[in-house]
Amino acid sequence: MEKSCTLLIHFDKGTPAIANEIKEALEGNDVPAKIDAMKKAVMLLLNGETLPQLFITIVRYVLPSEDHTVQKLLLLYLEIIEKTDLKGRILPEMILICQNLRNNLQHPNEYIRGVTLRFLCRLNEAEIIEPLIPSVLQNLEHQHPFIRRNAILAVMSIYKLPQGEQLLVDAPEMIEKVLSTEQDPSAKRNAFLMLFNCAHDRAINYLLTHVDRVSEWGELLQMVVLELIRKVCRTNRGEKGKYIKIIISLLNAPSTAVIYECAGTLVSLSSAPTAIRAAANTYCQLLLSQSDNNVKLIVLDRLNELKSSHSDIMVDLIMDVLRALSSPNLDIQRKTLDIVLELVTPRNINEVVLLLKKEVMKTQSGELEKNGEYRQMLIQAIHSCAIKFPEVASTVVHLMMDFLGDGNVASAIDVIVFVREIIETNPKLRVSIIIRLLDTFYQIRAAQVCSCALWIIGEYCLSPSEVESGIATIKQCLGELPFYSVSEEAEAIDASKKTPQSNSITVSSRRPAILADGTYATQSAASETAFSPPTIVQGSLTSGNLRSLLLTGDFFLSAVVACTLTKLVLRLEEVQPSKVEVNKATTQALLIFVSLLQLGQSPVLSHPIDNDSYDRIVLCIRLFCNTGDEIRKKWLQSCRQSFVKMLSEKQLQETEELKAKAQVSHAQPDDLIDFYHLKSRKGMSQLELEDEVQDDLKRATGEFVKDADDANKLNRILQLTGFSDRVYAEAYVTVHHYDIVLDITVINRTRETVQNLCLELATMGDLKLVERPQNYTVAPESSKQIKVNIKVSSTETGVIFGNIVYETSNVLERTVVVLNDIHIDIMDYISPAICMDTAFRTMWAEFEWENKVAVNTVIKNEKEFLDHIIKSTNMKCLTAP
Repeated sequence: MEKSCTLLIHFDKGTPAIANEIKEALEGNDVPAKIDAMKKAVMLLLNGETLPQLFITIVRYVLPSEDHTVQKLLLLYLEIIEKTDLKGRILPEMILICQNLRNNLQHPNEYIRGVTLRFLCRLNEAEIIEPLIPSVLQNLEHQHPFIRRNAILAVMSIYKLPQGEQLLVDAPEMIEKVLSTEQDPSAKRNAFLMLFNCAHDRAINYLLTHVDRVSEWGELLQMVVLELIRKVCRTNRGEKGKYIKIIISLLNAPSTAVIYECAGTLVSLSSAPTAIRAAANTYCQLLLSQSDNNVKLIVLDRLNELKSSHSDIMVDLIMDVLRALSSPNLDIQRKTLDIVLELVTPRNINEVVLLLKKEVMKTQSGELEKNGEYRQMLIQAIHSCAIKFPEVASTVVHLMMDFLGDGNVASAIDVIVFVREIIETNPKLRVSIIIRLLDTFYQIRAAQVCSCALWIIGEYCLSPSEVESGIATIKQCLGELPFYSVSEEAEAIDASKKTPQSNSITVSSRRPAILADGTYATQSAASETAFSPPTIVQGSLTSGNLRSLLLTGDFFLSAVVACTLTKLVLRLEEVQPSKVEVNKATTQALLIFVSLLQLGQSPVLSHPIDNDSYDRIVLCIRLFCNTGDEIRKKWLQSCRQSFVKMLSEKQLQETEELKAKAQVSHAQPDDLIDFYHLKSRKGMSQLELEDEVQDDLKRATGEFVKDADDANKLNRILQLTGFSDRVYAEAYVTVHHYDIVLDITVINRTRETVQNLCLELATMGDLKLVERPQNYTVAPESSKQIKVNIKVSSTETGVIFGNIVYETSNVLERTVVVLNDIHIDIMDYISPAICMDTAFRTMWAEFEWENKVAVNTVIKNEKEFLDHIIKSTNMKCLTAP
């Protein structure tokens, strides 16, 4: 196990120093060489070397030095060397340094005195400290504030030692006198901190005596005051009222750090609407006034916590939170939108959407390089608002459709998905959306967006004029037929004969491409083709998007075009009385289908059409030859019905999640309820009254006990020793991210004092103990709480094992009790989270999460095996099985 360390210095292992060289340099008179040698000695000691031969050399040649840098390095050396033997007794040679330390504490130079006092703060050996105490106390009255503030810290450190109360009996009283006369802000803060840690009642008394002047104190002292208030109110909640007034007064402090701490303290101590509103306003002011992005992110986290517990108050501040969108940082913008979307109500929806629309318009300027990603977030936010409040859809849908041709494909996909959902959920907008979509279809540049837009055209063009316009738009975007000429085909064949290499450069992909439905693409689609197309028959500038995409070899899109035309022609048969027009449209569609098949089988493109797309286009051709009522119904109704079903299931799932959250029980039937109207109001301010009411409501609804679930705590207690052992031990395991805390209770079940009790632990796996074991003395039939911190460095399962070693007065030998092993499972420090389907697929492809795992199971049914995996891993299936 590693020993505790109070000093960290970077060490270059390339050129390690030799002990003899260091010794020679220390014995010389060259001060720079002596400084360099001391630095090397300190670094070697920090990296595990012992160097016992250097101690006497340093005592003889370094202690007498008057150079300040040498003296500072000497104190660092004394800080890190071992000062005790294996049994914990002070080494005899340590007495040699006591006189030097005493001289330093009385040195005429303030710097030497100050650094020596700071060194004493990190010294734990009472035998070394005891003779130095009179000199330390003299420095409390020194004229220089640097010495006084370090002397106060030294007194606090000495008083906190196990024997500190015997070494400095009247330390709190002395420090209280110093505090009453001290003028230096830092020294005053240190004095109050000493009372806060060592004499709690004196600190409270001083605070309440000078309560009117708290707002005039320095920033450092105000921070300690807030820490004291939190500690007092946690132990005695009845005293909250008078302390909350102090916090409210500090909200006007000039220091932003104090204001932030005040807001956090208010939220943790009070649930009164006035207090929560003051804290939320403070956070909003910090969000707008601070330029540091890290500060903004931290403040947004605090606002997010307030949103969860006090959403009714946060709703009124929604526009203030939205002002954070002015920051160019994407993380800040994302967090802001996440908070706002859960605070949208019928009262503020119009204001929110109006601001989001303005932000979308700003992204068109193109000044910032990440405008595309920000626009995508805004579109998703508007989509969410329009689904929750359909009445605003009409004000945003046409603006969103301007971005169908967005260069950021993800943003354009979000727009078309939004349009697809709105056109189904808002029948009144169907006609205007279809007209707008047909007008802007030529602007679409991405194949995925084109596919979705074609599906909308095929499903929602219902009137004769809409159907005819849909067919005409697709024809226009396909351009003139055929897609290539005979001479171009001949040139392509000749070129392929002359050069064995294709004129397309195919970059092989290391992983299969994942389509939107979760399936894998074929080999031709999985390769990324940097294609240089041959000469083609050009359409006009405004009519070539479908044609251009098809000529890059996107045959999935060609199948979508065929299916859309088929639906439009079938619907035209129903709504168009003129058979001549229907036959004309059918003929044109068949010509397009044949041209698509010819393109797929020609040598003009780098790879031929895949079998799936070929079969779908052939199916469309056969359908025109034989259209029965059953087939017509399938094509014209079933697709839309499936989409409606998908939307309803999505809405049902969201409703069930909300119901599940609402049904969580916060209180038990036999919990006590305080009646507000029966309470005495004498001498209580309005804020105190509000706080009392909110506390009563929390107690009644069980919020005070919501976070501390006793049953869950009991499940985490592990028995480490047997009931028949003389020393009984059990551990309560707390896992927080990558930190594991073992809270171990050790009980002495005998009637003898247990001495030198030591908990010796070791780990297996990627777990690391942080502290060194200490020796304890446990009285008869009493207990001792021991905390052990462990760091987790990977996701592998780890094991903690060890034993308890102790001595008793009757037995000369040490007794060893072997402990039960503690198994730390990966599931203990994995927290559940929710990820959108599209985001998961993006990360799946980006991070290459897919790994082949050999499975040996007795389950033979695929669906049953899938359900088993979902249940075992606490995950969900993206697509319906």
